[in-house]
Amino acid sequence: MEFRILGPTEVWSGGSRILLTAAKQRTVLAALLISPGRFVSDVWLADLLWGTTPPATKSAQLYTYVSRLRRGCGPGLRLVRKHRGYCLNLGDAWFDWEVFQQLAEQGRADVAMRRYAEAAKCLERGLALWQGPALADVTEFLTRAELPLLEEAWLRAVDNRMAAVLALGRHENALPELTRLVAKHPTRESLRGHLMTALYRCDRQMDALRVYEQGRRVLLEELGVAPGASLRRLHRAVLEEALPPPAAAEPLILTVPRTAGGAPRPAAVAGQARQGALSPWIGLAPAMLPMDTPGFVGRRAELERIAAGLRERPDSCRGVALSGAVGTGKTALAVRAGHACREDFRHGQLYIDLRDESGRAKDPLDVLGGFLRALLPLRGEDLPASLDERVQLFRSALSRRRVLVVLDNAVDERQVRPLLASGPGCRVLITGRRPLVSLEGVSAVRVGRLDAAAARELLESWAGADRLHAEPDATRALLDLCDGLPLALRFCAARLVARPQYPVSRLVDRLERGEVRVDEWGGGAHDLRNALRAGVMRLEAPLRSALRTLARTEPGAFAPADAARRLNWTESQARGALDALVEGGLLECTAPPAGRPTGAAADRPDPAQPYYRCTPLVRLLSRTRRPAAPFQTPKGPWSVSRPTG
Repeated sequence: MEFRILGPTEVWSGGSRILLTAAKQRTVLAALLISPGRFVSDVWLADLLWGTTPPATKSAQLYTYVSRLRRGCGPGLRLVRKHRGYCLNLGDAWFDWEVFQQLAEQGRADVAMRRYAEAAKCLERGLALWQGPALADVTEFLTRAELPLLEEAWLRAVDNRMAAVLALGRHENALPELTRLVAKHPTRESLRGHLMTALYRCDRQMDALRVYEQGRRVLLEELGVAPGASLRRLHRAVLEEALPPPAAAEPLILTVPRTAGGAPRPAAVAGQARQGALSPWIGLAPAMLPMDTPGFVGRRAELERIAAGLRERPDSCRGVALSGAVGTGKTALAVRAGHACREDFRHGQLYIDLRDESGRAKDPLDVLGGFLRALLPLRGEDLPASLDERVQLFRSALSRRRVLVVLDNAVDERQVRPLLASGPGCRVLITGRRPLVSLEGVSAVRVGRLDAAAARELLESWAGADRLHAEPDATRALLDLCDGLPLALRFCAARLVARPQYPVSRLVDRLERGEVRVDEWGGGAHDLRNALRAGVMRLEAPLRSALRTLARTEPGAFAPADAARRLNWTESQARGALDALVEGGLLECTAPPAGRPTGAAADRPDPAQPYYRCTPLVRLLSRTRRPAAPFQTPKGPWSVSRPTG
């Protein structure tokens, strides 16, 4: 047997519906079903059938309705007469109201235990049992007496389901239903709070505030009360842009068509995209920052300055630009600062390396395309074609968000300007070798070398303190060669870790003799040669040749006159070349050497004279050996490659 009251009152037996033609007959059955296993008196049943004016033959009529129920439902209806009343025993019969209560309670418990996916499924099953307004075809007296209980249970289940759905990050899908629910139940504060949350997470902060104000007026005019504490706290969080993200946002699952052999079908995937496949970024807040560098040491003052700049009011500072020579750890510092400030940018963090693998500058048009796809549900054909349109769309997308934009390895202001976020809650963090002094509202932070204590701490954290203490002289020489550059220190530490039997002195000797092969410098973040190559390849050919000559022949500080003699240039030409190399982060200005003759004079150096030096890192890499060319068998369908020598 199946009994249903969540909609029309119905009885089913063996898959067939039993017709209940009279409203009073359905009322008697519904009244008994709502109180299963409990005694229901004749007086209460009469009140539900006729209200305060029952007929003189009420007992006979009630008996008639019960008899018709027993005759129509057969032995499956276990209805017992007790004392001047009736008791209905459901037994193993299915009753939709009873099942709904069980599912609603299980869903509530799952929400309390933060099992949001299970809660959403359970509550959706329970709410699906409702086939319309409950008790829709019974007397008004029963409806007035019992319907508020059923509707309150339905609203609690809807409330819990919306809490689970929002916790899973499905706010966009929930918006239409929440809007309808709030319009139907305007004084239900929990539903209004869910609608405000969904609007806020859809970047509709003003609409969320408007929903709160409408609710405040409704409560004041209809009930004479102010919104409750929970709704007021939510309103304040929306105002302060401090509402937390979804507690358990669902992972994104992409299905890629495959061939019979298991390989993806690129053409099919492209076809899906052309037909309107959704962006994989939908429902996600971009979190593009690379992994924080393990073993990060020092830089406390720089981190404090960066954090202060990123947290400043928008009218005083819009971001921070880090500049420094190759290998000083600008990227690692920016990533560390970005992770430290993640909570300040709840809408996400955008990151891009503005140089490609070959060291060439990336086009801002392409960079904006990637950013826009991460911020908006766009397909490839939806992206504007021109740079100006993409800039306008990018700024509009960030106008009401709090996003950190990290631009790594910037080349110049022309590349960076289209990528600056104009929203009041957004900040930009830029790294580059050259100071970007012409960017308005961006404070500059110069990243220098690590001091001796921090450099030693970094080396010890990788290679081990005992090993370095065993060779103090070689360790000091290694620290001098690395010159406080984190990238060089990590490379040397990686060489020592890879060769535990290696004495530190042997690595120092190989570095000084230029015996370290280029391919030993490693890949990724430790590839010093690639980091330098990008800067060197941007130089004109004469400057590249001059840098190579100076790095191999000038171990200490030198004046423009010294460089002019070494290069066989005029002193004016040498000064221009040296300034260009300093601007590119490949040379640095330094103090004059003590007691060293300069030019034709043998007196002490002029303190006003500019002096330069090649960093130890540039000198080391200029002397490293290139890998030997492989031997190729000239003929035949196969070839053999082996190192020579």
